[in-house]
Amino acid sequence: MKRIVSLNQNREFKRLYARGKSAVGRLVVVYYKKNAASGGRLGITVSKKLGKAVVRSRVRRIIREAYRLEGESLLPEIDMVIVARGRAVRAKCQDIRNELCILWTKEGLMRT
Repeated sequence: MKRIVSLNQNREFKRLYARGKSAVGRLVVVYYKKNAASGGRLGITVSKKLGKAVVRSRVRRIIREAYRLEGESLLPEIDMVIVARGRAVRAKCQDIRNELCILWTKEGLMRT
């Protein structure tokens, strides 16, 4: 199993928001941009407006798991920030995973 490399710096998130492309769904918003490094990186944002720490952590875990399961079919040189929307709190794991796959396919981020 390959380790997920995280985006940690605030400037990296801001760079993706400003210069990256976006795909909007009912449950999540995906910002992405090609990077010069060899591997892709992932950042996850869940606002405090969505709930307390337990709720936010659950949404974060679900998104990370979806990325892990589909990571082999994603393009390797993409930096990505996934922002959870309000409906993601009540959504099932499979719903979030399906929406991410649809958005990634629509934007051409998945290998065919």
